[in-house]
Amino acid sequence: MQIPEGKKIYFASDNHLGAPTKTDSLPREKKFVAWLDMIKDDAAAIFLLGDLFDFWMEYRRVIPKGFTRTLGKLAEISDSGIPIYYFVGNHDLWMNGYFEEELNIPVYHKPQEFTFNNKTFFIGHGDGLGPHDKGYKRMKKLFTNPVAKWLFQRLLHPDFGMRLGNYLSVKNKMISGDEDAKFLGEDKEWLVQYCKRKLETKHRDYFVFGHRHLPLNIDLGNNSKYINLGDWIQYFTYGVFDGNTMELKEY
Repeated sequence: MQIPEGKKIYFASDNHLGAPTKTDSLPREKKFVAWLDMIKDDAAAIFLLGDLFDFWMEYRRVIPKGFTRTLGKLAEISDSGIPIYYFVGNHDLWMNGYFEEELNIPVYHKPQEFTFNNKTFFIGHGDGLGPHDKGYKRMKKLFTNPVAKWLFQRLLHPDFGMRLGNYLSVKNKMISGDEDAKFLGEDKEWLVQYCKRKLETKHRDYFVFGHRHLPLNIDLGNNSKYINLGDWIQYFTYGVFDGNTMELKEY
């Protein structure tokens, strides 16, 4: 894809809307919607890299209540012809057609590669990648198991299922990532290790992830960089590619 003159590609991740309560997250949601409203004038495309919601479960005819401002703004932008791409995170693994059908937004469950202005981007949420986090990898296999998902949706009424999901999400402190949101050094950053292993087989100019809740811009050598987008809880950071370079900015 060649980016038109004067246009940019934007990236954001880890809003965790709805946590710790809807009332508490509302100011953050309004701020995010204002950002979307700002960037729509020069956006060639928008990438949302997961955990937009602190918990999201789609039933056959039911989706979580709330987030009207965000969903409405995404619909407006998508309808205007600006492509939006969504990558599920560890809090919204259970997307299953709603974004595609109602918002015309493709949803990806694994990292994908894109090329813009001859620059190669490897993009994903970032959870479960790299050599560590084996406990989460096992848990993710359970959460994405079709039988487990079917049992959750069929045996639990949506009101109870959503209440349980929201409780577990906040109870496990997965929103803030406070214990993890500290730079560990390149040799201990598992996403850095993952990127370096990917570079052994193919060059990418940019690896762009979320999940860490920590803005990072790390030079991997050989004109390759790892970008972590931070979050919209503490940092309110986002990525922007102007056709030549990728930067992290704060809103």
